[in-house]
Amino acid sequence: MVDIPTLAIIGVVIVVFIVLGPKKIPELARALGMAKKEFTEGTQGTGTTSSTPSSGAGMGEDDLMVAAKRLGISTEGKTREQISAEIVRKTAGA
Repeated sequence: MVDIPTLAIIGVVIVVFIVLGPKKIPELARALGMAKKEFTEGTQGTGTTSSTPSSGAGMGEDDLMVAAKRLGISTEGKTREQISAEIVRKTAGA
């Protein structure tokens, strides 16, 4: 016999699937996972937001590339230090 809370959860999952569609559900799950991770790190007081090991000034490789792309900086053929210096120049002028 299936109890009422189980039926309610199944109903909510079906409604979410119908409303959001199959393409948005992985995106929603990813966002919820990241929010849970940030919440857990915040309550533990670790102060780190990146799980990748960093080499340099505290930013992981992916974070540096994302920051450069957001600022419109080309990263092709440049070293990590060159990209970092260009980010500093661009943000200092802003």
